[in-house]
Amino acid sequence: MIFRQVFDNKSSTYTYLIASAKGREALIIDPVIENVDIYISLLNELELKLVKVIDTHIHADHVTGASDLKIKTSCTTVMGENTPADSVDIKLRDEETIKIDQLEIKAMYTPGHTSDSYSFLMDNYLFSGDTLLINGTGRTDFQNGNSKDAYNSIFNKLLKLPEDTILYPGHDYNGKKSSTIGNEKKFNPRLQVKDADQYVELMSNLNLAKPKLIDINVSKNIRLGAN
Repeated sequence: MIFRQVFDNKSSTYTYLIASAKGREALIIDPVIENVDIYISLLNELELKLVKVIDTHIHADHVTGASDLKIKTSCTTVMGENTPADSVDIKLRDEETIKIDQLEIKAMYTPGHTSDSYSFLMDNYLFSGDTLLINGTGRTDFQNGNSKDAYNSIFNKLLKLPEDTILYPGHDYNGKKSSTIGNEKKFNPRLQVKDADQYVELMSNLNLAKPKLIDINVSKNIRLGAN
C-alpha cells in the first residue's frame, strides 16, 4: 500500500492519499482546493491514477478540491448518503464499502460535528474527519451539529474499534499526525466524561469563534468546490 499525508497550513487540514501498490489506483480523502496541483504532482511522481475522491463532510473552514480533481483526473466523487451535495457521484450508506484494487474502505456514519459527517475505516486505519481529533473532538455548534449525536458516534462507534486502530484526523492544530483509539480513550480530555449529558455540557461551553468564511465555504462545498 502507498500512503501519503498532506498538511494544509492555512486551515490545518490533513488530506490523505491512499493507493494500491499493485494496480496503481488511488483515492484522496478531504482534498483542499488550493493544494490540487500538489496532489496532481504527487500522483504523477508515484505513477498513480486517481479513481476516487472522498469528502468526510461538508467543510466550513476550507473549500474542497473534489470538483477540480474530477475535472483534471476524471475521478469519481464520493460522500456519505446524508450529504446535501447533490452532484456527488457515489453516496455511501453506513457500513457500505468501496474497493480500490485490493483495498477496502468502509463508510461509518458518525454525525455530530455536522449532520452529514462520515468516518472511513480501512483495515486498522481510521480516517475520522472532524468527528474525533487528537486530544479533541469536532465542534457541534453549526451545520446541524448535535452533541448527543457526536457522543453516540464517538463512544458507541469509533471507540468500540480495536485500541490499536490508528487514528488519522481531518485536522490537527498542534503538529500531531496520528494517534490510536487506545491513546484517545486514555488521554483525550473531551472523552473523560461519564455520560452523554456531561459531554453535551462540555461542548456547550466551548465558546469557539465561527470560521471566518463559513458561509462562503459551505455554499461552495455543497457544489464540491465548483464555481
